Amino acid sequence: QVSLVESGGGLVQTGGSLRLSCSASGNIFKIDQMGWYRQAPGKQRELVADITSAGTPRYTDSVKGRFTISRDNAKNTVYLQMNNLKPEDTAVYYCTMIDSVRERYWGQGTQVTVSS
Repeated sequence: QVSLVESGGGLVQTGGSLRLSCSASGNIFKIDQMGWYRQAPGKQRELVADITSAGTPRYTDSVKGRFTISRDNAKNTVYLQMNNLKPEDTAVYYCTMIDSVRERYWGQGTQVTVSS
């Protein structure tokens, strides 16, 4: 059984910052890709950023220059540093991990609310 536990969400004003964390525990062998998705009310879940096992990041255009994804392989943890937050960043953020046999796992989600 594998579980992903997220933390770091909350309420922040426009221009503020938050740092999300997500740690994996349980019977997980080797994690290849880690990432963050988000889902706003009435919208589809979308990729925010992901990072390969080699540390190569990828971002959706709307967060480039504002968000930074990083990982700590020893801790099976992925982070998302979010700066200069905007109201349109308001969503539930989900972390996801894919292991070496292509099994995908999801966190429970953490709410990020940016007030204008």
